[in-house]
Amino acid sequence: MNNTIMQYFEWYLPDDGKHWQRVKEDAAHLSEIGITKLWLPPSFKSTGTNDVGYGPYDLYDLGEFDQKGNVRTKYGTKDEYLEAINTLKEHGIMPIADIVLNHKAQGDEKETFEVMKMDPENRQQPISDKYEIEGYTHFYFPGRQGRYSDFEWHWYHFSGLDYDARNDETGVYLIQGEGKGWADNEEVDSEKGNFDYLMFNDIDYRHPEVVEETKRWVKWFIETTGIEGFRLDAIKHIDRSFIQELIAQIHAELGEKFYVFGEYWNADYETKVDYLEDIDFDFDLFDVKLHMNFYEAALQNENYDLTHILDQTLLEDQAWNAVTFVDNHDTQAGQSLESEVGAWFKPLAYGLILLLRNGLPTVFYGDYYGTQGENGHEGHQEIIDKLLRLRRDYAYGEETRYFDHPNCIGWVRYGDDDRPSGLAALISNGTEEGFKDMSLGELNAGKTFVDYLGYYEGEVTLDEQGNGRFHVHEKSISVWVDKETLAE
Repeated sequence: MNNTIMQYFEWYLPDDGKHWQRVKEDAAHLSEIGITKLWLPPSFKSTGTNDVGYGPYDLYDLGEFDQKGNVRTKYGTKDEYLEAINTLKEHGIMPIADIVLNHKAQGDEKETFEVMKMDPENRQQPISDKYEIEGYTHFYFPGRQGRYSDFEWHWYHFSGLDYDARNDETGVYLIQGEGKGWADNEEVDSEKGNFDYLMFNDIDYRHPEVVEETKRWVKWFIETTGIEGFRLDAIKHIDRSFIQELIAQIHAELGEKFYVFGEYWNADYETKVDYLEDIDFDFDLFDVKLHMNFYEAALQNENYDLTHILDQTLLEDQAWNAVTFVDNHDTQAGQSLESEVGAWFKPLAYGLILLLRNGLPTVFYGDYYGTQGENGHEGHQEIIDKLLRLRRDYAYGEETRYFDHPNCIGWVRYGDDDRPSGLAALISNGTEEGFKDMSLGELNAGKTFVDYLGYYEGEVTLDEQGNGRFHVHEKSISVWVDKETLAE
């Protein structure tokens, strides 16, 4: 069966501690619609129960200790997390953990050390001399009291921070001392001169104690939870040599079956390929450029040339490392990477990622079930369900594309030995009905095809060579399949 990821959270989920229960209760349904991998939100104790999980405080606290105002996390308790993971595995779904290794937040005590204040837009440019500040860089986790690990974090385990507690000022502060500094330029993204620093207390992966403790935590986390994959957060800000070493070690111990993909938020194709080369292509990356193409296509309506929808994407040029997506928690309205794809174009975008041959597609919880919050919207469950069934039952075999018109493109999948019927798909962003003459080959000669999605009425009977003229309404998608297979 085709692999499909679902990102099972959105930014504005309620702070009710019941999300792990929702995962458990939904596992059977997710398996039935063809979800094979489930990307779960960060499971560890963060700045509070209202934290989505990207302000990590204690990675060893999975909702077990009374810290940061509660025992549970936003999503529930440790026991509920473990139950959700086990239930997913019972239904043949690979549970994937979102891990945040770039920074730590809200230390337990202040420490005194020297810094230089840096230009936020050019982190290589100091805007002060060295001076002394106090920062919340001592993490000793009093609620956990050394269980699982007695490691304590201090100022010298970090490279920078964003808050000077002595003067009650915010900024980008580069910690001073022997061996301190940002990661080397070639190790992190070049945006802002050097994008090692992102937020909170930035972890220094050139410090041997940090490397040892992080590897120890990863081993503990995998053994404790039974998780079967990682989604790596914010990797363009983390020393890529450390990340490569870490994942290589995991694969050496657990094999390639432990699935890893990373968020390197940069739409430039060459930058992505350079990163993949540096990590020996050891894990996959989100196809950010494809998402941005979808975003632009939705904004430009019929003025967008659909023949270029895959230009400069991993899906087109590095497909075996491409994790494709339409939207995620960061692209939602009001978030740091806001670029939400217009609602009218979402079915078209999902049709592309779910029914084209290459890439590993991701269905976003918010697109499926809807989002909450001030800018919340309803989900597209009905159409995504149909596209998922098409992926599960029809989207197999070789592919021929008909990307030959700026407002109407199509492609066919020929099927394989187990699922020989195939499909013919079209999408249109035009203001008029579109059509495409496409061939499904002589094996389908004489068969009658209908639009599985139900958007376009009528039938298409293929000629003796398997050719047919397939239609799609304006600003719509249609996916044509053998009529006889619908009764099976």
